Amino acid sequence: MWILSVPLVSRVLPSDVCKIHKSGASIRMDTTLVDFNDMRWERGDISFIFNGDQKPSKSLAVLDNKAKRYQQVVCEGTEAEIQDEVDILMSSDIMAAQMSTKSITLSKAQTGWIFREDKREMVGPFHADFYQINGMVLESRKRREHLSEEDLQKNKAIMESLTKGSSQGFANGKPHVRRASLNPPPESDITWEEYIMAPPGQCPLLGRNLVYKESSKSFKATVAMSPDFPLTVDMLLNVLEAIAPFKHFSKLREFVLMKLPPGFPVKIDIPILPTVTAKITFQEFAFCDNIDPKLFQIPPDYIEDPMRFPGL
Repeated sequence: MWILSVPLVSRVLPSDVCKIHKSGASIRMDTTLVDFNDMRWERGDISFIFNGDQKPSKSLAVLDNKAKRYQQVVCEGTEAEIQDEVDILMSSDIMAAQMSTKSITLSKAQTGWIFREDKREMVGPFHADFYQINGMVLESRKRREHLSEEDLQKNKAIMESLTKGSSQGFANGKPHVRRASLNPPPESDITWEEYIMAPPGQCPLLGRNLVYKESSKSFKATVAMSPDFPLTVDMLLNVLEAIAPFKHFSKLREFVLMKLPPGFPVKIDIPILPTVTAKITFQEFAFCDNIDPKLFQIPPDYIEDPMRFPGL
């Protein structure tokens, strides 16, 4: 079960139960969270089907089981899509973020007021030891010296729309005009001799004046490890490899990639924002000898709709 929990705002941060089936190179995941718009989550009945033995253009599909429609997720973009992506990159901040694991320490979670003892509880049918993970640091760097004043105003309007849960109005009714190139940096009168003779680490600036911001935030997380769970961490990573592009699960994969204590992480409390924590619980697991191959096929009565999920 995947749970986002903050008091009094369950409408914005809901819970969901995901079912994952895997057979060979095929994976199916069923979920009810479809989209987020106007500060509300859209509920539904959707399935992600990944077939690793198919060619890339046919390997991943998203099914709307209520509307009986599906959309193929094409990883190879068209020329127009690539041009749009390049245009967005030229008009956006240059962002670099990474989770630093150098300072991470793990300690057994404690329970009790007077007589403290290691926390050990049942998570579903599995015995689990609880650990505190301290020292998770998210380091981010942002540069924007290549942006014009018009770019900054557009980006501000987009962020304001996103905070309101809407993606409308980004183009303001005007046709999108792609940028031919970035504005050139100012000319420099520095000579080659001046450049190569500069002290190490103090080379003169040849391009634009840097406009950047660095920040870091520390987080705490909790994980419950169970030696009884029949799945291994490596097997979980193989599953998350296919579904990590979807925002629901990218943070989970990043977390599992860290060095964890022995066992399987049956319960994880991981921050996704400074004030929002995602709670993921693996409640059930079973090996099946005769899994139905139709689970990994698009039903014949489903209609292909390339725009059913425009965010993909």
